Amino acid sequence: MLRRIVLAPLTLCLFVTVPPEATEATPDAAVTGQYVEARNCDVWTGPCFANADFNLTGKNAVLAWKVASGTIDGARLDGLGIVAVVVAHNTLGLDQDGPAKAVLIVDQRADAAQRAALVRLAKRQAGALLDNVAAIQTGTIRLDACECKNNACAELDAGVAKVKTRCIDGDHDKVCGNETAYYPPLATGVRVVPAAAVEHAFRGTGLGQTWSDNDRRGAYVGTFRFGE
Repeated sequence: MLRRIVLAPLTLCLFVTVPPEATEATPDAAVTGQYVEARNCDVWTGPCFANADFNLTGKNAVLAWKVASGTIDGARLDGLGIVAVVVAHNTLGLDQDGPAKAVLIVDQRADAAQRAALVRLAKRQAGALLDNVAAIQTGTIRLDACECKNNACAELDAGVAKVKTRCIDGDHDKVCGNETAYYPPLATGVRVVPAAAVEHAFRGTGLGQTWSDNDRRGAYVGTFRFGE
């Protein structure tokens, strides 16, 4: 299996002061939509491969939400999206609560109330991973994912953050023969299937590094539901 990882240090980082916000988002009705994540370790894998990767890789991740319908704190979020780019000190795997730093990219079409609601949604779904947000940026977010059962094809383009996935091929992608969805998804309230990340990249500022990781069994694609 071809794997290519390129990590590049950045000398210029953008940090903004993030005002204190309530992370207890209040949905006026169920908020639903599409969810995609990718990280630079295999999530569909066997224990031997996971143990070999532990604390060596899998410390970078991109998480994305696109709202199909729903309202939080009176802000209607239909069609809007938010992306979280995460760098952790340890492998993002079974121990989800390790120290991490994140940059949030919020849909540039959102107004102030919608931006605040999207940030609350992401923080509520990703939990401790988004406790330390270094910067909140805005940008164009396009997320297209097939919601067909067992279909894991998705494409995220948020400018500086990109993810493209394909379905797991049981013959081509199987290495040790006992692969499973070894690591759980990084967000709660999601229904996902494992996928192969054809592309997983971050080329932005705010985290002190960029990366490009290709052809890895390291993604999840599906839907999320928040609220009643």
